[in-house]
Amino acid sequence: MIKPIVSFVLLGALALPSYAHELWLEREGSGPVKVYLGEPDQDVIEKGETVAALAPNTRIVTPDSAKQTAITAKEDHLEASIDGDGTMRVVNDQVWKPWENDKGEVTAALMHARWGRSETQAEMDLELVPVKADGDRFTLLFKGQPLADNDVMLITPENEAQPMKTDKQGQVQLSLEAPGRYIVAAGHETPANGQSVAGQKVDRLYHGTTTSFVAE
Repeated sequence: MIKPIVSFVLLGALALPSYAHELWLEREGSGPVKVYLGEPDQDVIEKGETVAALAPNTRIVTPDSAKQTAITAKEDHLEASIDGDGTMRVVNDQVWKPWENDKGEVTAALMHARWGRSETQAEMDLELVPVKADGDRFTLLFKGQPLADNDVMLITPENEAQPMKTDKQGQVQLSLEAPGRYIVAAGHETPANGQSVAGQKVDRLYHGTTTSFVAE
């Protein structure tokens, strides 16, 4: 969940005010996995060249045995066909060029996205995972450790945003009152500790994550 009050520059695209830009996944059954970028609670979905610029650096995380096609850019999303209908994950560390704050610190964004709530374990650095399979209580984990008192946003099927915070155990209870697609989003910032992103040395890392799923 992008919150820093700055303007980001999409690689190969135009500058965007992106306080709440998310990277999220959608899928129907065992159909193609679709990767979206935008502000779902504002009905904003990026299109065209902005979406195409994401393709080279978007990586779909799947089991070793899974087969997938190359990622292709559509008008308003990326798309790839993957075996199975379970949990799918995507990472991209070059959605935006690293940016400098008023203290001269350079920050890069590492974006993570997950589809499905059947798996209770995390496979990405920052991930929202259900406490129980297909449950409505989630834990926000950063490198396997729960993050307490962290902002979380639930986006309903009507694209209404509901702000929440994790408790002392790093958990949030979701209210899934209507059937449809939900997105749970969170962010976490850390020192970069000498890490480089997109060939540039940075001072801080912004980790953004979403978990999306359909409730019936």
